Amino acid sequence: MRFAPGYRRFALPAFVGAAVAAVVFPPLGAALLAVGAFVLWFFRDPERSPPDEPGVVAPADGRVSVIRVEDGRVRVGVFMNVTDVHVNRAPVSGSVRTVTHRPGAHKPAFSKDSDRNERVDIELDTDAGDHEVSLIAGAFARRIHSYVAPGDELVRGQKLGHIDFGSRADVLLPPEYGSDDVVVEKGESVRAGETVLARRN
Repeated sequence: MRFAPGYRRFALPAFVGAAVAAVVFPPLGAALLAVGAFVLWFFRDPERSPPDEPGVVAPADGRVSVIRVEDGRVRVGVFMNVTDVHVNRAPVSGSVRTVTHRPGAHKPAFSKDSDRNERVDIELDTDAGDHEVSLIAGAFARRIHSYVAPGDELVRGQKLGHIDFGSRADVLLPPEYGSDDVVVEKGESVRAGETVLARRN
């Protein structure tokens, strides 16, 4: 199985500690071994294949937590629970225009206050208009890892980053999209790079 970058920083100390503790205090060794296994599972990076049908695909695994119109554009947000894959993917094909890190708070990613959380905004220039992907840190997330830079060409479903331990990923659709173009509902479970969130009617 493949893992997202950075997993060694969390998994290796747990496994090393488990090996040492197994000699002096086996229960602690077992607990640290379980922590290391959980880290590997959390950082899993499974293969994903975009669907044949057109449309904007989900940037993250999880449940749709935000569907709203702001300044004439529709935003669709996906909350990633601790059990979800946390590798994020491009919702559309296009060219990366900007990658902007914005410092902020670390409120729970499912709350309205999370709009002021630390985030990385990735603007994509596409044939269907400008799209923006926001990787938003959560209460326990302290690092957002972007894999892309301005000028990169992305295809729909390509990996563009991940967030450590709990978070949210949003897509801000072009002005040409309306609420009727969103084909998912709040609370619906989606898969990064595979589930279509919106398509032009």
